[in-house]
Amino acid sequence: MAKGNVLLRKAFVEMQKERPDLQIAFNLLRQSADKGNAEALYALGTWYLHGTFVEKNPFLAVEYFLSSIEGNYSNAYFDLAVCYENGDGVKKSFKRAFECYLNAALLGDEQAVYEVGRCYYYGIGISKNEGVANIWLRQAKEKGITD
Repeated sequence: MAKGNVLLRKAFVEMQKERPDLQIAFNLLRQSADKGNAEALYALGTWYLHGTFVEKNPFLAVEYFLSSIEGNYSNAYFDLAVCYENGDGVKKSFKRAFECYLNAALLGDEQAVYEVGRCYYYGIGISKNEGVANIWLRQAKEKGITD
């Protein structure tokens, strides 16, 4: 079991309540993240990225995502890719966006498979290659992802 999983699950139980106490959930996520739990680090990153319960802070969100990818958490790679592609909390970098999409795809993120194909098709952060793009896009389509 990953470090901090019990705390993480308690946070998720709290958030699923009809009237969740977000302060309790936030504190549990922070405790889990402090133990290095990649999923908790990612969750906190999303809270800061979207301004859920905390003041929106894309720069801090990126820091949490960067910590989360140390644990190879695919969702963190994906959201970090979006941040790089849009310049949210980081300097815009299509190359880094592509690298993060690729890592997310290799870790099993199905939407990232499509994004890798899109990057190859349009030459976003990687040399344009429609042949390789079609391979990735076909894989995404087989998973039900078309955009």
